[in-house]
Amino acid sequence: MLDLKTINAVLDELEQEKGIPREKIIEAIEMALASAYKKEYGKKGQIIRAKTDLNSGKTEFSQVKIVVDESMLKPEIEEGEEEEIVEETEGEDTKVRFNPEQHIMIEDAQRIKKGVALNDEIIFPLEEKDDFGRIAAQTAKQTIIQKIREAEKSSVFKEFGSKEGDIISGTVQRIERGNIFVDLGRATGILPYEEQIRSERYKQGERIRAYLYSVEESPKGVFLKLSRTHPQFLYKLFEIEAPEIAGGVVEIKGIVREAGSRSKVAAYSNDEHIDPIGSLVGQRGVRVSTIMSELGGEKIDIIEWSEDPQKYIEDALSPAKIMSITLNEDEKTATVEVSEDQQSLAIGKGGQNVRLAAKLTGWKIDIKGVGGVDLEKRERKQPEPEVKEGEKEVEEVVETEDTETTNTEETEKTEE
Repeated sequence: MLDLKTINAVLDELEQEKGIPREKIIEAIEMALASAYKKEYGKKGQIIRAKTDLNSGKTEFSQVKIVVDESMLKPEIEEGEEEEIVEETEGEDTKVRFNPEQHIMIEDAQRIKKGVALNDEIIFPLEEKDDFGRIAAQTAKQTIIQKIREAEKSSVFKEFGSKEGDIISGTVQRIERGNIFVDLGRATGILPYEEQIRSERYKQGERIRAYLYSVEESPKGVFLKLSRTHPQFLYKLFEIEAPEIAGGVVEIKGIVREAGSRSKVAAYSNDEHIDPIGSLVGQRGVRVSTIMSELGGEKIDIIEWSEDPQKYIEDALSPAKIMSITLNEDEKTATVEVSEDQQSLAIGKGGQNVRLAAKLTGWKIDIKGVGGVDLEKRERKQPEPEVKEGEKEVEEVVETEDTETTNTEETEKTEE
């Protein structure tokens, strides 16, 4: 007989701390008891089930047999004959070899229970036992542990599966080979090196927020993959700060990031009376400043999305001022002309501004000067002009004469 007080205490603790339903734990205990009973008192091939009554603490054991007929059975093998391996055709793969411990013929089953049909179960009560040997007890223990782990894994997967695509918070547990393991309570998430902002440094025990972009279930457990460089991380931060986005009044049409350095966000308002840029920036820039602080000072350019490609490309290249834009619809390329003082601003440091604008708009953008000179070509290192041999000799002679003159002047001063 089970100790009901202990069992109920364990059930409550597992349900509260691990989130495992009582029914799952009871099922694990019943399977463990059935496994122990079979190990100690059963026979090979038997199907044994246990049913526990938590009110009385008693456990009933039973043997189950499946109802079959001749059409469902494979032919018997006579003594001395070896079973031939034959490829099974469709319809024959369901046939089984008759086992008296698992099966019962339909004629015999109908004598026990009227109206029985094929594949029904006939249950035979077994003698109650509560004293199991060491091996059987160990088997029961392993079964319970395995079932509880499976139930816990299923519970964790269900909980975090619903949070996939959201921002979650945790504590830095440890750092191994550049990867950060984050304690999320009932599970541990991993923030891979490539999903981290390069300028940020983390310490053990530090609080961290990240975007949960993948929840994977494997035989080893549930893997939670986090990111701080994902474009959706920036989107979710704006969704938290700007209620207009959560309400659907303002939409973010596109986001491109070079995490830790610069981002561009294209916003659109479904209400003509609401400014999409102002909604994201906030009063005195409070909203966007909060997000920039979360991202380690990452600069964020917010522009208004437009159906007109020219207007969209012009805004995407901000803060540079554009003179003219020529579009090639077939190749989806845009030639942009800017004034001399706006050239470096349009291209950006290391080409960052034009690169992000191209990703955001989906157009290939070429920046040209007013005279039509391609700035990308102008920025490349020009080869040094060739010097002819005669010119080189003249330069050397001039340098020699200058040196001699200097030496003579110094000698005269010394003699004086």
